Amino acid sequence: MFKNPMSIVLIGVAIAAALPGIGSAYGVHAAGKAAAGVVSDKPELFGKLLVLQALPGTQGIYGFLVAVLILVRSGILGGGAAALTTETAFAYFGSGLAIALGGLFSGIYQGRVAAASILMTAKQPDASARGITMTALVETYAILALLVSILALFSI
Repeated sequence: MFKNPMSIVLIGVAIAAALPGIGSAYGVHAAGKAAAGVVSDKPELFGKLLVLQALPGTQGIYGFLVAVLILVRSGILGGGAAALTTETAFAYFGSGLAIALGGLFSGIYQGRVAAASILMTAKQPDASARGITMTALVETYAILALLVSILALFSI
């Protein structure tokens, strides 16, 4: 059915990079909309809100990191991809799948928590650290997905 194992690996690379990027884009967008509304009334809060808006962007970085690691480990970047088997290609695909799904959903939900934390900071500027903490808790699941992807990748 699959005649070219490299195509399986490249699909894994694509989803590892794209899905967390989509989640991060959504999350940063949701937080940015909330921040823009608050900053229009309270420009002095820009620095505190910028941190909250940036937090959902990390999932895209994690996905990019895993995508590059897959390309290097599979030999696609080093010219050793000719030795790939279908089974090994699916293992690389699976290593990208963990961060793809973990990054997609945690980026979306982290953006929603960040937006709520931005609105909380608008009402209570001293509560921004609490908002950062609540937003960072969602990051835990992106980090766990990243670790699973890396551990799976280095077990191949």
